[in-house]
Amino acid sequence: MEPAPDCSACRDGDALGFDFSMAFQPIVEPGARRVFAYEALVRGLDGSGAAGVLANVTPSNLYRFDQACRLKAVSLAARLGMQTRLSINFMPNAVYQAATCLRATLATARRQGFPTEQLMFEFVEHEQAHDITHLASIIAEYRRHGFVTALDDFGAGYSGLALLADIQPDRIKLDMALIRGIDHDPVRRCIVSHTLAMCAQLGVAVIAEGIETVGEWQTLQAMGVELFQGYLFARPGFECLPEVQWPEAVPAAG
Repeated sequence: MEPAPDCSACRDGDALGFDFSMAFQPIVEPGARRVFAYEALVRGLDGSGAAGVLANVTPSNLYRFDQACRLKAVSLAARLGMQTRLSINFMPNAVYQAATCLRATLATARRQGFPTEQLMFEFVEHEQAHDITHLASIIAEYRRHGFVTALDDFGAGYSGLALLADIQPDRIKLDMALIRGIDHDPVRRCIVSHTLAMCAQLGVAVIAEGIETVGEWQTLQAMGVELFQGYLFARPGFECLPEVQWPEAVPAAG
């Protein structure tokens, strides 16, 4: 049963009126031949894509939906016996009070026996954050609890240099638009190379998402990227932890 909302943004908003589930896609470290984390991705109850679920989200149920996503992800991860980090997406504009919004997440993790230190939070700016100060306070609160934070889709939309200048997360995820065909594209290699150098100076680690070919993975690995996510390694598994398919070029575990 969904816990009673502690925050007026959830309490006073509309009930969801719909249900959903989650798929999980691994973020891998091929150099160590291990799974670093699983990202929780919204899915319909029949395993259908996120679009059908998100079409039901409105400004009046946004806060409650964001909270429900967190609780669903943690509960499923615990049920599946996840041993790695769990990466949960959140929408900054759906976080009213960071400490209060975290309370139900932490309570669910403890009740389900999922270690809170394994939680990781990704935020994405498909819409511009209304208040950078508020976003900074969210990140600060998550860090206070020891959580890893990541900026998703870096290089697309509002997730760019200006935001990175104001908010330095622990990690960024390079958008797949920068990744696609990078092994054959000197312009993309130049952009990513300088992005990696910048992040190294800022102390921000990099994850490359949307990896589909061995060439893309090997090119980025040679450039210094260690963490990857994409169909090359595994497609999202609906309500399960999919097995990673290591390319032949990945050295066997020693």
